[in-house]
Amino acid sequence: MSEAAFEEVSVLSSIYCGEGEFLLVQQSAQDGLMVQINSTVGGERGPDVRLLFQLHPRYPSCPPVISVSSTGLSRSQCHDIRQKLLDQAAALPPEPMVHQLVEWLQQCVEVTENCRGNKEEDEAKEEGRKRDKEEEWTAVLSLDHIRSQNRYTSQLQRWTQQLQLGGRLLLGRSILVILQGARPNIKEFCRLLRTVKVDVDSSGKKCKERMMKVLTESPTSSSGGHGLQGFVVMTYESIPQLTAAFQEINMTGLYQQIRPSLSD
Repeated sequence: MSEAAFEEVSVLSSIYCGEGEFLLVQQSAQDGLMVQINSTVGGERGPDVRLLFQLHPRYPSCPPVISVSSTGLSRSQCHDIRQKLLDQAAALPPEPMVHQLVEWLQQCVEVTENCRGNKEEDEAKEEGRKRDKEEEWTAVLSLDHIRSQNRYTSQLQRWTQQLQLGGRLLLGRSILVILQGARPNIKEFCRLLRTVKVDVDSSGKKCKERMMKVLTESPTSSSGGHGLQGFVVMTYESIPQLTAAFQEINMTGLYQQIRPSLSD
């Protein structure tokens, strides 16, 4: 096992120091480490969730294997949480991540709320989610800065592929990301952008994109777009060039909406 893995387990045992919160289940040179963390999701009155993290001997170069169980959630809800955690782990850089994943789990309140809502509310939420998935949306994001361009761009492209989004990255005085696809996937992209270290700060330390802004978000039918394919990086040096970039993808109307928000 790597020294980083042992250090992380030591830190985890200090963080989750309450009775029954943390357990080192297994430790071997062949199979690695297995830790169990019991967490309450959605506040003090939320259901308890038991998380098992299998850390391979090559961890954190490879993400952990995760299992989820709970007496307060259904099997399908546990499966959904597990899949979300696995997707999140795959999107993170190869660094110790267990604590970050447990913290991220607290953001899955929407998943666990189903166990406390009535049937009519649950069905309405599910119907709304289906509509969002079926309807294509377009969003334009503004980024504060990109210092490590290769690293940052590669991560953005990876996320658009994983989330089945079309994307354009426009590099100039204003840094813009245009996304097109299912609305929940666009929201997940924004969440990843704010929570994953995608760039470096002025001192060279890895940092998150906390200054990202959503300039506009609307159904694609109202934005005038005709469907973005893949992920393309475009550079512009002037406002006319930026205008032309939006014209090229048939989004002039969208550009007029965000123009007041852009730097001159």
